[in-house]
Amino acid sequence: MRDDDKTVLLDAGLSAREEPMPRITSIEIIAGILTLAWLVLALVYGRGDAAEEGGIAQWLVDVVFLAMPVALISVAARTARAMHALRLEAARLQSEIDAMRAKQLAQAPQDSIEIKPAMVAKLDALVQSRIVAAQGEQAVFASQRAHPPIAARAPIATAVSEAPQPGLAFVAPVERPPISMADFIQALNFPQDEHDKEGFRTLRRALEDRASERLVRASQDVLTLLSQDGIYMDDLAPDHARPEVWRRFAQGERGRAVAALGGVHDRSSLALAAGRIKTDPVFRDAVHHFLRHFDRTFMAFERNATDADIVALANTRTARAFMLLGRAAGTFD
Repeated sequence: MRDDDKTVLLDAGLSAREEPMPRITSIEIIAGILTLAWLVLALVYGRGDAAEEGGIAQWLVDVVFLAMPVALISVAARTARAMHALRLEAARLQSEIDAMRAKQLAQAPQDSIEIKPAMVAKLDALVQSRIVAAQGEQAVFASQRAHPPIAARAPIATAVSEAPQPGLAFVAPVERPPISMADFIQALNFPQDEHDKEGFRTLRRALEDRASERLVRASQDVLTLLSQDGIYMDDLAPDHARPEVWRRFAQGERGRAVAALGGVHDRSSLALAAGRIKTDPVFRDAVHHFLRHFDRTFMAFERNATDADIVALANTRTARAFMLLGRAAGTFD
């Protein structure tokens, strides 16, 4: 196939012959003029009898002196022509790409735009189906760097309860047994790691229980926010208050009478938490929400809890967050 038969794609989707590059361009003309000028200057100002005086060596030097500029002009002309050809080829390829893109857009089916919302809806449904199974994963590592021992399980006792909201007449309520005391305490400590199947089981059970679900979610929020400042509950070593102090707190005493509950003395953690309470409204609202639900839930918990239950709860990560944030917020002042 000859070069003249090559075709290029135009914007309208038609074809046209690619115009061949002329054999003689302005580049060759300029190179020829420079070559002739150099030869004239060399002949006019050169030494005519220099070869006879110097012999063959001088003659070779004169030939090289005469031919070198001519060779350089020729190389420069070829380089300029090649660069010009490359620029033309790049422009031609760009026009082909633009024409192909325009043709694809023009031929694209209109109903392809309607597929995206349907796909998004399916993805949203899939995500919603995984929410319950993954509720605790955001707080699994938010409160730990190491793996401390699981808090001692207390004997099974009457569950923490609140008055449920009245259901609609046409909705059949699902009756589930209340969460046990041991599961409630273990849920407040959250799973040790991604392999803690028992921890995830109790966490899901607590999230399904109306009485404990709000406190667990509030605890997840504050543990995650604290981890953003590098504060992890497993790094804290609080002084544990006696069960009777916790009972006085559940019965409504506040201030210095229950100051022993604020057993966290890590200055950097307290300073970071107190500073963020003052400057970050989102963190401040999350802290107050958490303290309020811990207060209400613990009041109901204490009525049926033994001293061993209270000690076990005080060893959970949720209780440590209460000690830290309660002291930073001034609950025990």
